Amino acid sequence: MGRVVVTEFVTLDGVFEDPGGAEEFEHGGWAFKANRGPEGDAFKGDELRAAEAQLLGRVTYEGFAQAWPNMQGDWFGQKMNEMPKYVVSSTLQSADWNNSTILGEDWVEQVKRLRSELGGDILVAGSGRLVAGLLDADLVDELRLMVFPTVLGRGRRLLDGAPPTQLELVSAAKAADTVTMVYARP
Repeated sequence: MGRVVVTEFVTLDGVFEDPGGAEEFEHGGWAFKANRGPEGDAFKGDELRAAEAQLLGRVTYEGFAQAWPNMQGDWFGQKMNEMPKYVVSSTLQSADWNNSTILGEDWVEQVKRLRSELGGDILVAGSGRLVAGLLDADLVDELRLMVFPTVLGRGRRLLDGAPPTQLELVSAAKAADTVTMVYARP
């Protein structure tokens, strides 16, 4: 059985908006201002190796679909481009990035089906509204955060609008200037 794994870059004040700087957020690109070191790279690499698919909201999907096809020079970029991608959207008409499928209005049932059919992790990155919906449907098996030593004071916060959810700390580790934290459903 697969697991739904939410993986996010967040600031100390919980902002997850535009870590890479491609979304025109006034503080975008904040993730590039800190060193995550080899430990942080290993954390991200290990989670991608364990993944069998990606589950994305429309906004994150469109950003990834624009950026990742141009990054195939290493195994990470190749896997991002080759693995199956499922996008939750009520407005997207087509999903042209390699191996992409749009999930419709019954996306919760489709995610449950994927979770039962797949053997590896289903990674969810960005996609704030989707993450809240997954938490609401009790479909998040693990939450992985890489916390950056940055305070922005404004911006979209990851768990705004999420239902009350009790998680259990699995691990926490220093990764250069960042901290990695893994939480799971009890």
